[in-house]
Parts: sequence; C-alpha cells; structure tokens
Amino acid sequence: MSENNVRVIDVNVGIFEENDRIAAEVRAQNKANGTFMVNVMASPGAGKTTTLLRTIKELGGEYNIGVMEADIEATVDAEKMAEAGVRSMQIHTGGECCMDAAMTQAAINEFDTEDLDIVFLENVGNLVCTAEQDTGANINIEILSVPEGDDKPLKYPLMFTVTQAVLVNKTDTRKFFAFDDEAFVERVHALNPLSEVFFVSAKTGEGFDAWLSWLRRQVELSKAL
Repeated sequence: MSENNVRVIDVNVGIFEENDRIAAEVRAQNKANGTFMVNVMASPGAGKTTTLLRTIKELGGEYNIGVMEADIEATVDAEKMAEAGVRSMQIHTGGECCMDAAMTQAAINEFDTEDLDIVFLENVGNLVCTAEQDTGANINIEILSVPEGDDKPLKYPLMFTVTQAVLVNKTDTRKFFAFDDEAFVERVHALNPLSEVFFVSAKTGEGFDAWLSWLRRQVELSKAL
C-alpha cells in the first residue's frame, strides 16, 4: 500500500483537546464560585491523606475546605477525612488510573463547592497518568516520600514538569533512608525551574510553615486575577 493510501488519525490529540476544553470550564466555574482547587498527586503510600489532614488542621479554620478523594475502589481516605471533621467526597474512577477534567467537573457539581474556599482533589495514587491529564485545578502539587528515593524526577519527568510545588514528605525517616536533598532539588529544577520544593513531615510538622505560607499566597493571588 502506498503512503497516499494510508490514513493516520491522531486520536490522542482529539482526546486531550476535549479534556483541555472541559478543564478551562472547570477553572472558570471555580473562579466564579471563589473556589481554589489543588490537584494532589503522589505514589501510593507517599502520605497524601496524612499530609492533607495536617495541612487542613494547621490552617486552623482560615478557609472553608473540602476534599475530593479519588480511588479506583474503596472509601478509606474519605472516611478518614470525615472522621477528622473534614467535608469529603469519595470518587470511584471506574478502573481509570487518574482523574480527567470531565470526571472532575462532575465531581465538583455533585460536591457543590460554591461555599468552599479551597478544594483538594486527592488524585489516584501513581506518578504516570495523573500527570497527563489537566483536571482544571488552579495548581498541581506532588507529594513524594523520602523512602521513595531522590531519583524520581529522572524516572517520571512529566510529573515534575506539570507541578507547581513538590512536597518531600516523611523527612522524619531520613536516618533510615539515603536521600540527597540537593540532588533532588537540582533534578526538579532542571525540569521545572519555577517549581517550589518543600521538605516536610506530616508526622512531626517539620516544614509545614513554609508550605502553608506558599499555599496561602497562591490562594490570595488567585483572587486578584
């Protein structure tokens, strides 16, 4: 068959264009409601839920906050949030490895976020497909744990390209694991010079002052736009 008889259809382009369109709708909807959305990505076990619980507690009622928990199955994380008194909603992705903009739009409509200042979307746990989909969030953050190692920006570059901040969690375990802080920051900034890197412990509270100050600035800046 000659080249002239071969028809090539780039399906991914169409899919991502539609996702980007819906993501823009999500951002406009959240802007109209005065809601700031944070897409939280991480590997399973990095400490997403624990970090969010501490973040919400440390903010001390400054904002009305809700959490949308995305998982393939189960309601464990949403139950933890509810037990802590945090308004939460469980999202089952039907086997999909991440949230996309259409799922997020349906979720925020169901969650009724109009009275919320901040909504955290705790995405499905992985470092691959979650980085590929724009959910319509104001910012993307990635939580990495010290036990995972400092080489993750080399192995999963897209994740560190699309995030505005990286939280290196479980710094209280440093004595058990080799983690080169300087090399990690250099690797992150080689991919994304503007990304902020915070070394934190959701267990002890180490590093949370800097992380929360940055988050507050992002929320307030979004109001001025």
